[in-house]
Amino acid sequence: MNRLATTLIISLFSLSSFAQDYGSPLGIPLLLSANCGELRNNHFHSGIDIKTQGVEGKEVYSVSDGFVSRVSVSPSGYGLALYIDHPNGQTSVYGHLSKFNQQISDFVKTQQYSQESYRVDLKLKSNQIKVKKGDLIAYSGNTGGSGGPHLHFEIRDTKSEQILDPLPYFKNMIGDEVSPEVRGIAAYPVPGRGVINGSYLPLRQSVSKLKSGEYTSLRDTIEAWGYIGLGIKAYDRMSSTANIYGVKSISMKVDNTEAFSYDIIRFPFDQTRMINTFTDFADWRLNKSFYMYSFIEPGNALPFYKSKNSGYLNINEERPYNIEYTLQDVYGNTTSYTFSIMGKKQDIPRPSGCSLVMVWDQDNKYISDAFSLLVNKGNLYNDVCFTLSQSSSDSYFSDIFTVNQSPVPLHKSGEVRIKLTSDPLSNKNQYGIVQLIGNRRSWIGGKYYNGTVSGNIREFGMRLTFSSDTQSPTIAPVIAKTSKKRKSTPQPINSIKLRITDNLSGATSVRGTIDGKFALFENDIKSPVYTYTFDPDRLSKGSHTLTVVATDACGNSTEYTSEFTY
Repeated sequence: MNRLATTLIISLFSLSSFAQDYGSPLGIPLLLSANCGELRNNHFHSGIDIKTQGVEGKEVYSVSDGFVSRVSVSPSGYGLALYIDHPNGQTSVYGHLSKFNQQISDFVKTQQYSQESYRVDLKLKSNQIKVKKGDLIAYSGNTGGSGGPHLHFEIRDTKSEQILDPLPYFKNMIGDEVSPEVRGIAAYPVPGRGVINGSYLPLRQSVSKLKSGEYTSLRDTIEAWGYIGLGIKAYDRMSSTANIYGVKSISMKVDNTEAFSYDIIRFPFDQTRMINTFTDFADWRLNKSFYMYSFIEPGNALPFYKSKNSGYLNINEERPYNIEYTLQDVYGNTTSYTFSIMGKKQDIPRPSGCSLVMVWDQDNKYISDAFSLLVNKGNLYNDVCFTLSQSSSDSYFSDIFTVNQSPVPLHKSGEVRIKLTSDPLSNKNQYGIVQLIGNRRSWIGGKYYNGTVSGNIREFGMRLTFSSDTQSPTIAPVIAKTSKKRKSTPQPINSIKLRITDNLSGATSVRGTIDGKFALFENDIKSPVYTYTFDPDRLSKGSHTLTVVATDACGNSTEYTSEFTY
């Protein structure tokens, strides 16, 4: 038995030790739309997404005894979310909910009015809200950064908050007999130390699965010399669904010796952005495709790897190097793909045109009269050949700067400072850095100082310049539509809905009051509509004055006032 298989069996045994403690979080058959570790924009998916038959409002149950340790309400992220701590040292998480049960809802609303904020993140003590296994705790929904109705479910280690793959706990409730599939192979020469087919650029090739179940061979021969890394594009499938999922476990052998493997059993929640060194970030940005590296960049601190020489291959003999990939899911369904790399001695080119080589384990600076960039130590995953191009513009308040031709991720923010070529605004808060994406402007913002504006960026490969936001947000009532074809009995109005939009920097603050007292307006990131629901416990019968103030990131404000009768 190989090391990967042994590790997988041990891991599944340890994870399954508490399986009997957990019941289903839903009262319907469990089918997944996403698995744990699945690849997303700037993060690993940290749980499983359970289908709710295309609708909201399914009853959600606590999977075990415990207490509500945290309740979060946000327009983005997990939307409405519950966290329950269990005696076994684990925490179950329920996200994108439509509403909580009555006890939790009353508690949350009290805190929202106390803090005068829709967005709250509440930490509870063990004696405040206790639950039993199977208790109704909430209803499924589509709140926050959700793309459709479902229940996002996680299991975390309570103490460390590390993410644990929930699927092994529910294997008896979710069947799967389908193996992962390979969709592409990539090869990456190490700059200045390796070459592939005469080039220092990556080589990416698609792989197809035939009706027979066999895979096609690589289209082009890979001839390499020196140090290279490999990558694979693949996904998993499950029985009874048409969805595609992330691949839990991958092993790569070179000439029958394992050189690299990973097995996503658990990972730190605060390291989730390291997906950008787990995958080929440049190809993701340019083609929305996920090639997973089979090597470990020096700034990659993810804990689930095993490797020899960090997975890099030293092609130093003129012969075939035989590569075998093995992909495996939680259920042991396995796929293999083999190909060869031909060792061929050839000149190793060096990248040219670098303004600066930024080193991954030190502070890096680029400074000119018009543009400066600071990237602190720990922000890069590997050394970067940095380039900067500059062009004049009559449409903006500065030149346009292309920060590196190729996309490069930053683990944390890098600070840019851009010099204005014109400075006409008296209100300096209205200036901001924008990213140009075609003809569209995406607001980054920043702070003005002495003819410059500084702001933060999270990646290279961007076109940056200065713009301004001088327009205030707009506020308009949402009028319920009535049918002209048929008459119906008018329904009582139980809420006030307002559409709040902003042209560029975004409405960062919305505050509503009724007769001068805080009024709770709810909002979801997917919609510009803000809703106040009449609350008989806090609103008396009679005439009232509603006031809503919306403020954008530049401080531009709009006030909306209306009279209404309740």
